[in-house]
Amino acid sequence: MEATATAPIAGPSPRDHGIPFGEALRVWAKVAALSFGGPAGQIAMMHRVLVEERRWIGEERFLHALNYCMLLPGPEAQQLAIYIGWLLHKTKGGLVAGALFVLPGLVAIMALSWVYALFGNVPFVEALFFGLKAAVLAIVLQAVVRIGSRALKNNVMRGIAAASFVAIFFLGVPFPIIILAAAIAGFLGGRARHPAFMGGGSHGASGGKIVRDAETALGEHVPDHARPSLAWSLRISGALLALWLAPIAALLASVGPGNVFTQIALFFSKMAVVTFGGAYAVLAYVAQQAVENYGWLRPGEMLDGLGMAETTPGPLIIVTQFVGFMGAFRQATGLPPLLAATLGGLLTTWVTFVPCFLWIFLGAPFIEKLRGNKALSAALAAITAAVVGVVLNLAVWFALHTLFHQVRALPIAGRTLDVPVLSTLDPAALALTVAALVAMFRFKSGVIPTLGACAAAGVALRLSGLA
Repeated sequence: MEATATAPIAGPSPRDHGIPFGEALRVWAKVAALSFGGPAGQIAMMHRVLVEERRWIGEERFLHALNYCMLLPGPEAQQLAIYIGWLLHKTKGGLVAGALFVLPGLVAIMALSWVYALFGNVPFVEALFFGLKAAVLAIVLQAVVRIGSRALKNNVMRGIAAASFVAIFFLGVPFPIIILAAAIAGFLGGRARHPAFMGGGSHGASGGKIVRDAETALGEHVPDHARPSLAWSLRISGALLALWLAPIAALLASVGPGNVFTQIALFFSKMAVVTFGGAYAVLAYVAQQAVENYGWLRPGEMLDGLGMAETTPGPLIIVTQFVGFMGAFRQATGLPPLLAATLGGLLTTWVTFVPCFLWIFLGAPFIEKLRGNKALSAALAAITAAVVGVVLNLAVWFALHTLFHQVRALPIAGRTLDVPVLSTLDPAALALTVAALVAMFRFKSGVIPTLGACAAAGVALRLSGLA
């Protein structure tokens, strides 16, 4: 069975990739269950399973799809899953891959939100999060190394990644401007046929063999369903648009714009359209609005929700479910508070993630057709290099908030830069993070064993009073 799923296809048929839908379903469930570590860890996990282990698609096709997803609003890792699922098994493949990617996080955040609403911060849960954060930091750092070693194939790409990191970390340049600048540089370099933008180069620092498209189950073929069809695009887009907007229209008509459910639906629908640059780019705004404008959260509660999202599988933006849950819990009338909260959390998740399917199904066929366009491919490759720098910035941010109890805002060039208060370094968190890094880099420990060991160690350290 395994050989059938992974063997290269010699024939010309674009349908004969030999991957049963049932097997794909099991693989997408595995990817969803292991999707810890934010977008960097999730993308690395998909790369490991789909490119390196299963060899269903190749390196170039994976990066081409990733580059497109980076241009879209919303969680890029989930959109990448939708894209690849659609590429392999048509519309149902994309729907299943995208839905499964969100499901574990939805269930986990919902359960933790119930605990939080009923009991507040439970010491055991806090201890569990403490250990998991160290493992997640190691996963994110490993992902930066793995993706960077493959995407940064020459000094020009490394320079783009470095410039991206400096721009966003030190200068506060908005993510869309960084992506636009990288795309223009890549497009011009591709048009000029500069070797740095035309592919090739080394295999990266990892020394691993790059899996080419021709060596994979799908091969280099473009499946029939992946060819652009305006009629199909309009049909699927219309259906998804209706699924997205119908609940909002129903709420406006039935309870009016002042109801908390309507406010949740409208606010997070807006977020789904403007969340360029990933979750961190918008979470500060969400927290401010949820606390100051709507009164859904109390100060500091957003960090509690972020801790839940960072240490459970699924997209980091799933933290918005916690916001909607608490908003409905506190403000909904006429319903039992926990029932209202559950409905508020589910509504938030619906209006946040349904648009992701719309963006992929609308644009992916046209992006797939342009895969051979040298200038566009060069632009997308430059975007990938820039994104490596952005992901490194997120890794640094996460490390600061994992290893130190306090960070302070340092004014630099008209903006503030978060720097650690060195005296607040948490030795236990540092030791757990180093142990997780050694386990993953030196002993090639898997994600689940590392997460399990760190969670158990975190609980033990907290119970013993050492952390």
